[in-house]
Amino acid sequence: MQEIKRRLARLLVEKSYREGDFVLASGRRSDYYFDCRVTALQAEGAWLIGTLFNDLLKDLDIRGVGGMTMGADPLVSATTVVSYEQGRPLHGLLVRKEAKGHGTGQFVEGLGNFSAGDSVAMLEDVVTTGGSLLKACDRVKDAGLSIAAVCAILDREEGGREKLQDAGYNLLALFTRRELVELAR
Repeated sequence: MQEIKRRLARLLVEKSYREGDFVLASGRRSDYYFDCRVTALQAEGAWLIGTLFNDLLKDLDIRGVGGMTMGADPLVSATTVVSYEQGRPLHGLLVRKEAKGHGTGQFVEGLGNFSAGDSVAMLEDVVTTGGSLLKACDRVKDAGLSIAAVCAILDREEGGREKLQDAGYNLLALFTRRELVELAR
């Protein structure tokens, strides 16, 4: 898995890393930005992410993976497809930022593949403060599922891990910022 992780680190730095002046989803300013969607929507990147998330989750008794739309959409898709390929099919969930304004008006899509009480892992591309991941977890729990794990591609190491821990979740990240820079060399 180390070589797969190294390949993903290089691809993330090449495709997703930008320097400049950015306002993050948390409202914080940063001199760098990771747009992991660019990598997650690239064929090799999707396979690498799906493979690494499946490896990270292999010992957990879960029925599926989910995350907040839009950032988690390609992560959920990659992870579910690779899980099927590996003979351990996981179903996907997508959490809306706002409730659907028509039909069922639900926040969580994909619930038809789950039963009340099923365990899932929540996926996120980048964790800064952990706010959007916590919101997604709350919505999935409100929908009747339990959260077995919270996972991210990148932990920016800016307090999100601690905020998630305070809420009772242990963040499993493929990379910290430091690890990513080191592995990409």
